[in-house]
Amino acid sequence: MQTKIGVGLLGLGTVGAGVANILLTPDSRHPLVSEIQIIRVAVRDLNRPRSVEIERNILTTNPQEVVDDPNVQVVVEMMGGIEPARTLIMRAISSGKSVVTANKALIARHGEEIAIAAAAAGVYVLIEAAVGGGIPIIEPLKQSLGGNRITKVSGIINGTTNYILSRMSQEEIGYEEVLQTAKELGYAESDPTADVEGLDAADKIAILSNLAFGGPINRSAIPTEGIAQLQRRDVDFAKQLGYVIKLVAIAERTTLSKQQEKSLPVAVHVRPTLIPLTHPLAGVNGVNNAILIEGDPIGEVMFFGPGAGSGPTASAVVADILNIAGIYQVMHSGGDLDPLLAANSWRDCHLVNQSEICQKNYVRFTAQDTPGVIGRIGSHFGDREVSIQSIVQFNASDQGAEIVVITHKVRQNQMQKALEAIKALPEIKELVSHLGCL
Repeated sequence: MQTKIGVGLLGLGTVGAGVANILLTPDSRHPLVSEIQIIRVAVRDLNRPRSVEIERNILTTNPQEVVDDPNVQVVVEMMGGIEPARTLIMRAISSGKSVVTANKALIARHGEEIAIAAAAAGVYVLIEAAVGGGIPIIEPLKQSLGGNRITKVSGIINGTTNYILSRMSQEEIGYEEVLQTAKELGYAESDPTADVEGLDAADKIAILSNLAFGGPINRSAIPTEGIAQLQRRDVDFAKQLGYVIKLVAIAERTTLSKQQEKSLPVAVHVRPTLIPLTHPLAGVNGVNNAILIEGDPIGEVMFFGPGAGSGPTASAVVADILNIAGIYQVMHSGGDLDPLLAANSWRDCHLVNQSEICQKNYVRFTAQDTPGVIGRIGSHFGDREVSIQSIVQFNASDQGAEIVVITHKVRQNQMQKALEAIKALPEIKELVSHLGCL
C-alpha cells in the first residue's frame, strides 16, 4: 500500500533534473521531502545520459503514462510550450490530480481555463516557478499580501535581458557582443527572441497582474517592446543623466469610473525604461530578477533573487510540491480547498488602451544645431500639455546635435501627438529613441 505522496514528472531536463535531485536527497531538508516518492518520469530519450540517477523502470517516453498512473497524485509539468503541456495538465486535473508547473507561457494564455477546471475538480494548480525563478512571489501575492490593496507591480523579470543591459551599462560594449556572450554562458537561448523582444516578460507580468488585481487580462493585448533595437548611445546618455536602462514590466491599477466599477482597468506594458539610480530596481544587475510591489497599507516591498537556472527554479517547483503534500497529509477525504492557496480569480479586469497608459518618457532626437530648436521642441510639448522634466543637448557640431528630453508623467496619446508635431519641424532630422522612464 502506497503511504508516500506519489509524484509524476513531465520532463527531466535542466529543471526536472534539479527537482528530482532534491526529492531523491531528503537529508537535512524539510521532513515533508522524505514523504514524497517519484513514481513515473516522462523523458524524450530513455538512453540519454543524465545528471541525476533515476531508476530506468520508472522512465517512459509517453507522458500520458505519467498522468494516468493511479499512484501519481501530483503531476509536475516541466516540458514547456503550450501543447502537449496544456492537454496533459487538463487530463491530470480531470483525473483528480493536482499539478505543479513552471510554464509561464501556458499560464499566461490559459491560466483562467486551467484554474476553473482545477476548482471544479477540487485540486490545486500551483505556479510559483513560473515567475521569478527561485524568488517566492506567487504565494506572497496570494497569501502574505492578501490584505493589501495592490496598486502597482513593476519588475525586472527576465534574466537574459538584465544581463545584457547590465553589461552594456557597466562596460564599453555593444548589444550584439553581449548577446553572443550571454549565449556562450547559457544565459540566452540560441534563439533569444522570447527574451530580447520582451515576450517572456509579458507572459510573467500577465500572471502577476492576475494575482495582484484579482482577474485575468488578455495576454496578447499587452503592449510589448524589447531591447533588440536599443542603441548603445542611449545607454550612455541615460548614465550621464543619472539613470540606468532596464527592461521593465509594469501592471498598474488605474482610476475607476462609475461605469468601470465591475471591471477593474489595469495598465500593463513591457518596455525598455530609464530608472533613476536612487530607485530600488536600479541596482538589480546580472541575471538577477526583482519585483516591486506597491500597496496599501504595506507601502513598497521588493522581492529579489536569481530569476532562472536549475537550482532556483527547482527550488520553487519543490516548494509547490511540498505545499500540496502538506495539505494532502491533513485534508480529510472530500475536504474543501484552501481558498488562498487555490487563489481563483475573484473579479473582472481589463487592459486599458495603450494610448491611455500614463508614464514618464525618454526621447532622443537628432536635429540641426540652430538657434531656438530646443525652444520650439519645448513649445510643441507644452501645446499638448506634456510637462518636461529635463531637456539636454549633446554633441553639438556642424553636423547637428542630439537632444534628449525626459518628460513628467503623461498619457501616451498626448505624448504621441507631441512627437508627431516635433518630427514635422524642419530642424528635426529623426526621432531616434522613445523609451519609458520611472
